[in-house]
Parts: sequence; structure tokens; C-alpha cells
Amino acid sequence: MNKVELINAVASKSELTKQDAKKAIDGLLETITTTLANEEKIQVVGFGTFETRERAERTGRNPQTGEQMVIPASKIPAFKPGKEFKEALK
Repeated sequence: MNKVELINAVASKSELTKQDAKKAIDGLLETITTTLANEEKIQVVGFGTFETRERAERTGRNPQTGEQMVIPASKIPAFKPGKEFKEALK
């Protein structure tokens, strides 16, 4: 499902117009992005938790040359599904 299909699905399930559904989804995505950029968590009970995780610096290999290189530490977004969400997928 791409973003347009998501907007259409939300609009039909929530009885919103497509424009209102697009605004709601854009607002949600912007809020998630901003919150994670500030290294805060978002917990939606029953659905899951969005959080920022840190990756430690590590060594790797350049696939073209085989040369060892240092991969710097970084922060990545992560999602941990909630119990109800996991059970819905069984």
C-alpha cells in the first residue's frame, strides 16, 4: 500500500474527505518524525512504540574493494509492535 492508497483507505473508513485524510496522515507523519528527532518515544497502547535507537560504531568492509572501514555511530528509528497488533497478524 502506498501513501495515496493509505489516504483513500483512511478516508473511506473514517468518513473524512480525501483532503482531510491527507492532512491527518501528513500531520501524523510529521509529528512522529519531529518527536523521534527530539529522541522522545511515542507509545500507542495496543499498536506499538516508535523510538530512536543508537547504533554503535563498528567496522565493516567496502563491498567493491574489500577494504576495512569504520562505520560511524548513528541513530535510527525503530518500531516495536504492541501485543494486540502482533495478535492481529496471526
